Amino acid sequence: MGALNLAEWQKLPVSLSELCINTTLRCGQSFRWRKNDAGVWSMALHNRILSLHQDPEYLYYRSLPPAPSPLQAPPTPPCSNPPSIPEVLDSKDDTLELIHHYFNLTPKLTDLYNQWSAADSNFARKAPKFTGIRILKQDAWEALVGFICSSNNNISRIGQMVHKLCVNYGPLLGHLDGEAYHDFPPPHALAKDGVEAKLRSLGFGYRAKYLHQTACIVSSKSDGWLESLRNPESPAFGTKALSPAHSNDDFPPEGREGYLKAHASLLELQGVGPKVADCVCLMGLGWGEAVPVDTHVWQIAQRDYKFGKGKHASLTKDTYAAIGAKFRGLWGREAGWAQSVLFTANLRAFTEQLVGKKEEVKVEEDVKVKIEEGGEEVVRDVVKVEKVVEKGVKRPFEDDGEKKVVEISESVKTRKRRKRQP
Repeated sequence: MGALNLAEWQKLPVSLSELCINTTLRCGQSFRWRKNDAGVWSMALHNRILSLHQDPEYLYYRSLPPAPSPLQAPPTPPCSNPPSIPEVLDSKDDTLELIHHYFNLTPKLTDLYNQWSAADSNFARKAPKFTGIRILKQDAWEALVGFICSSNNNISRIGQMVHKLCVNYGPLLGHLDGEAYHDFPPPHALAKDGVEAKLRSLGFGYRAKYLHQTACIVSSKSDGWLESLRNPESPAFGTKALSPAHSNDDFPPEGREGYLKAHASLLELQGVGPKVADCVCLMGLGWGEAVPVDTHVWQIAQRDYKFGKGKHASLTKDTYAAIGAKFRGLWGREAGWAQSVLFTANLRAFTEQLVGKKEEVKVEEDVKVKIEEGGEEVVRDVVKVEKVVEKGVKRPFEDDGEKKVVEISESVKTRKRRKRQP
């Protein structure tokens, strides 16, 4: 790939405190973004290939429409809902609106961080190292499928599974830098006969059955059923939002009625437990109070919020609910946003990230050591080199940021000469 010419891109003024895509797109929310060596993130999204790059002042973006036939024909098995090229080419470019929607840019994130920090000293300690993390507004169906794949899985492998779903069942939009980009497959594409067996052959394991059965259930329901579970204050792309009906003052600790209904409805699907349901509610349906509790959040709850003892000694259904209520009581309507910051801080990929390195070298003078060995005099020149390495490591659970590591090495040269006889 050649040098990145950002003069050809459009740009949106946004600080890294309000949005950091290098963190937001890596913290387990969305699984289809690809980053190249030039620092460009790309994904097939809403019938286009969207590419992003960010510096401290701007978010740069460009959008490629679907390629003309025959590239738009998806691989077998085909998708019956291919992209409509004339609509994209003839209509107004709505990429900027899509970016505002997808990255949920309406709330001022720095104000929310200040609010959560004032309410929670633990958040106040951890958050400054993890600014700019926003909850994405994803399509509900994609979020549902992605988080069914997340069961007993890691972010890298989830991404591989989602990529296989798109390659095998999603419409091909085109190529960028020699790589094919497929949009996400709709429910009916995964509800066809033979899908479960195919997914098992692709390495999905027991998740293959859940994905196929859930696709069948969603396809059998009325159009828009999944979207009907969405928070009306956080609608799908292209739909006008309603004004908030609640304030933090009257916010129930268990969450709003609409959130509880959406959560209960999702639990009726195959492969969906409380954690997956909360992930979909938060990142696919816009319910900001949803708090997914997985192993990372359970560790946080035990270490920093006094769970893991007494009646909450293990992660039972009641303990799961108690953790959500605790965090909603601390952080309010957008508790899931605050939780995602602490979740990210708990991921190894971020906690072990080096942010700086300084090295000082001190060389001691040569030390000559004479040793008699048999009839020979052995002269050893010893050079000691002392290294003081300063590493700035992102370890959000330690208050002392930089650590000094002292490394001492010795270089030994040996010369032998025969001792003179008296």
